[in-house]
Amino acid sequence: MLDKKLLIELQEYIESHLDRITHDVCKSIMHSPEVLYDEIPHIELENFVKNKRKPTFNQLLFRFIDRKGVSDPDIYKKAGIDRRHFSKIRSNPDYRPGKNTVIALALALELNQKETDKLLSSAGYSLSDSDIFDLVIQFCIEQKIYDIHDVNQALDYFSLKPLIGVLE
Repeated sequence: MLDKKLLIELQEYIESHLDRITHDVCKSIMHSPEVLYDEIPHIELENFVKNKRKPTFNQLLFRFIDRKGVSDPDIYKKAGIDRRHFSKIRSNPDYRPGKNTVIALALALELNQKETDKLLSSAGYSLSDSDIFDLVIQFCIEQKIYDIHDVNQALDYFSLKPLIGVLE
């Protein structure tokens, strides 16, 4: 259970992050000359994709699991994910789970903020500094609150839907 002091810290964290400006104006549009290409050479495009491509969600998730030295059942149980869903993630390299599932897996693996951002990014997601749900998740990660029930309690404190499952 989260104590009152931690919930007050959470509320202050949310308020401070919502008050600050989170994004700079994109200067590249206004300061860079406009370049038009009739056609991008095919080989350049292939090289760009080859050099920029990062590991898929599936690859990254199972790398983290291997590094932590834990079993798949330990992770999916701790994340509140059923065996069939986890099996789909394991067997289909192109499967893209929902953001809440990715967050639950990051919490189950006890990933830090940088690792969580990397895992979320590999699935096409991110945590925003302008969304209360995302700020609660960031706070929990920074405070090393990895228990899904405690995280759900923090979300409930702001009347937000639980991450996965329901509060008991």
